[in-house]
Amino acid sequence: MPNLQIRPITAADHAAWLPLWQGYQRFYQAEIPAAISALTWQRFLDPAEPMFAALAWQGEVAVGLVHGIFHRSCWTSGDYCYLQDLFVSDGLRGAGVGRQLIEYVYAHAQAAGANRVHWLTQEDNAQARLLYERIADHSGFIQYRHLFG
Repeated sequence: MPNLQIRPITAADHAAWLPLWQGYQRFYQAEIPAAISALTWQRFLDPAEPMFAALAWQGEVAVGLVHGIFHRSCWTSGDYCYLQDLFVSDGLRGAGVGRQLIEYVYAHAQAAGANRVHWLTQEDNAQARLLYERIADHSGFIQYRHLFG
């Protein structure tokens, strides 16, 4: 997409990030408490945290976000990068913004010495999966989880 810039968030970007973060939650029919969102934002800004975030900008308007988390692996000496959240504004889905955000994560992870970028998506997220099938390998794994509290 022309005129699109992907850049790491700064403290001044909160007002641009928050509506996208809330849109992401609506998309997945999730409600994350405001206190958790505030904590997440602070973690993104803390260089000691393994988390990072970037926004896609079209001019002065943020149109997409991506969040990642670096973590250890028992299989490699380098960290893995978990691409936890990816969201593009409604009107721009399918226009290449998501791909550019993922490519940003690839470059960021590679520069940090990570061995892998991985992520999850819902089985019925057909539009996103069309992109994912072109730029990554489907691992064949199924996620299981147990929640506390």
